[in-house]
Amino acid sequence: MKNIQTIQLGHHGPLVSGLGLGCMRMSSIWGGPVPDERESIATIHEALDHGINFLNTGDFYGAGHNEMLIGKAIRDRRDDAFISVKFGAVFHNGQPIGMELRPVSIKNFVNYSLTRLGIETIDLYQPSRMDGSVPVEDIIGTVADLIREGKVRHIGVSEITADQLRRANSIYPVTALEIGYSLADRQIEHDLLPAAKELGIGVIAFANTAEGLLTGELKLPLAENDYRNHFSRFQGKNLIHNVEKAEVLKNLAADKGCSPTQLAIAWVKAQGDHIMPLVSMSRRSRLPENIAAMDMVLTAEEMNQLDTAFAAGEIWGDTYLER
Repeated sequence: MKNIQTIQLGHHGPLVSGLGLGCMRMSSIWGGPVPDERESIATIHEALDHGINFLNTGDFYGAGHNEMLIGKAIRDRRDDAFISVKFGAVFHNGQPIGMELRPVSIKNFVNYSLTRLGIETIDLYQPSRMDGSVPVEDIIGTVADLIREGKVRHIGVSEITADQLRRANSIYPVTALEIGYSLADRQIEHDLLPAAKELGIGVIAFANTAEGLLTGELKLPLAENDYRNHFSRFQGKNLIHNVEKAEVLKNLAADKGCSPTQLAIAWVKAQGDHIMPLVSMSRRSRLPENIAAMDMVLTAEEMNQLDTAFAAGEIWGDTYLER
C-alpha cells in the first residue's frame, strides 16, 4: 500500500500528510441526510492506512456529529491522526446565521470539541472566519491561552484577509491558513497567498473542485434542495457559463488520461510545496483517484493552458466566500 508524502505546515509547523481529508461531507451540514456512518469511518481508517493523517472538521459540522464520528474512528488510532478543528460558525436548522467568537465562547467550544472527539489536545484549532465583531487580538489571544493550557497544539486561521493574517501572526505564530483555492477561485493569489508565504504559514486549500463545478460530473438543472443553489456561481447565466468553461478542464483531462478532479487537485498541489490540497470524501471509493492525483506532474505547457483558461474572472460568481 502506497503512503502519501508528507509536508511541513509552515516554516516551524508539524509534518503532516500532503493530502488532507475533509470530513464535512460525512455529516449533514446543509440539512440533508446523514451519510452512512460505517462507510465514513471505514473511509477515515483507509485514509489513515495510506498515511493521510490530516483530518479536518468543524464543531458546527452536523451540530457536533462530525466530531463524534471522528472520535469513534480514531478511538484506537489517536497517534495516527492530526486533528484540525474549525470553530465559531453558528447554524440554525441547517443554515448559517452568524459567528460567535467571544473569548468566553471559544473556551466553551474547545471543551465540547475535546469531549466529542475523545482526545486531550486538538492539533490545529482555528476560527472558521473573522466577522469584525470581536478584535482579532482577542480571538487569537484566546487560542494562544488554550495552547498554554495544553488543550491546543497549533493555531490556524480560515477565510481571512491578508491584513488580518498579519495581525493574527503578530499576536501568536500562525501555523496554517485554511482557504478555498482552485482553478475557479484565484482571487487570493493577489495578496493573501503571498502574505502566507512571506510569513512562513502553511496553506490548507479546500474546495479544489469548486463545489463540484470542476469534476465534469455536474448535472443540470440542480435539484431544488441542492445547497449550491444558494451560491451565485450556480445560478442563472453564471451557471450556464461556468459549466461551459468547465468543459475545457474536462477536455484537457481527457488528453492527459486522468479525471478532471485529478487535474484540479494536481494544479493546486503544483502551486507550492507549502500548499496542501484538502479534499472532502465520505466514501472509500474516492481515495484511489485522489491519492493518484498527488503523483501527477503537470508540464509547463499544461500549466499554461490551465492558467489561461481559468484566469481570474473566467468563472462567474462566488461560492465559499458567501458562506
